Amino acid sequence: RAERLSQQQALFDKQQRERAHLQKYVDRFRAKATKARQAQSRIKALERMEVIAAAHIDTPFNFSFRPCTAAPDPLLQIEAAAAGYVDKPILAGMDLTIRPGERIGLLGRNGAGKSTLIKLLSGGLKPTAGVRREGKGLELGYFAQHALESLRPEESALQHMLRLDPQTREQELRNYLGGFDFNGDMATTACGPFSGGEKSRLALALLIWNQPNLLLLDEPTNHLDLEMRHALTLALQDYEGGMVIVSHDRALLRATCDRFLLVDDGRLTPFDGDLDDYKSWLAQRRSAEAAAAQCPDKAADKASRKAEREAAAADRQARLAARRPLLRELEQLEKKLKPWTTEKAALDERLGSPELYTGPDAGEVPKLLKRQAELAERLDEAELRWLELHEALEAIPAD
Repeated sequence: RAERLSQQQALFDKQQRERAHLQKYVDRFRAKATKARQAQSRIKALERMEVIAAAHIDTPFNFSFRPCTAAPDPLLQIEAAAAGYVDKPILAGMDLTIRPGERIGLLGRNGAGKSTLIKLLSGGLKPTAGVRREGKGLELGYFAQHALESLRPEESALQHMLRLDPQTREQELRNYLGGFDFNGDMATTACGPFSGGEKSRLALALLIWNQPNLLLLDEPTNHLDLEMRHALTLALQDYEGGMVIVSHDRALLRATCDRFLLVDDGRLTPFDGDLDDYKSWLAQRRSAEAAAAQCPDKAADKASRKAEREAAAADRQARLAARRPLLRELEQLEKKLKPWTTEKAALDERLGSPELYTGPDAGEVPKLLKRQAELAERLDEAELRWLELHEALEAIPAD
């Protein structure tokens, strides 16, 4: 995609030079009787020239958070709180006060309890000890994967919005949904067959409409494509309420969070550092755990260590087996993308030449335009599948 944008920009720059050259001649000789005919010829050439747009990344997404309702201070507190299950405690001794405008990112390894903490903050999970206290006037906006399951599959995006806010005019709701790329028939189509990304966009649209003053987001960018992730990041940067985010998307965390909390060993503690420091912390923890595993007095049982190694090897083989067909498809897709991109670039350059439309090959223009459109469609589909494959591979670590 970057290559195609670069090629388009090169064509744009070339055309701008040609137009400047022609315009310079026109400005210089338009008033001279001996050069008037040549100047008129160049004016017509400028008028016939099909303008090539400068390269830019177009996005169908254009939305922002509506102004928050009046926010209490603090928004939410937990004191000496514990969470988990009767037979399986997960977190304990937690103290946290969230104030208006705070932007908190939760860090921690998979299974450490980040999602459990978000559920506790949302009120969906009651503390097994301690207290959870809401500020008067708190309006929660909670996004997690269960938000997709709560969508009514037989209803459209517009019907969801009308159910949420029946007092607002339908056209205003349609305009709002358009910012999430639910345009035309897409807004009135039942959401049951929607992809995971489309359902996530609809769930986010419903959440944002409610004007929450505290956002609790658990992996909000799962299933979203790159352009929607970027649009959500920009919207969150302008959001004025309080926010707590759990995400593997480090670009999102870097752009939206002012401070980080670490969930580890059943505790919640402030993390004094940025995401690069967290990466170093993770590496140190893994090294320490590897060293501890080799210590004789902590791993004396050889049979147990052998079983663990075998289980790890089996898990690694299973992950490799799951990755193999994805990598194969990705390799085949990249082989197809290269000739299509090359052919499309050549077509773009040829169709961008004014001589084509007045020369002996002018009759080929419809056929070339049709082929150009076919290649553009193939490239769009292939790039979407390329993104899906990479997301699937990211979800299955190689080691």
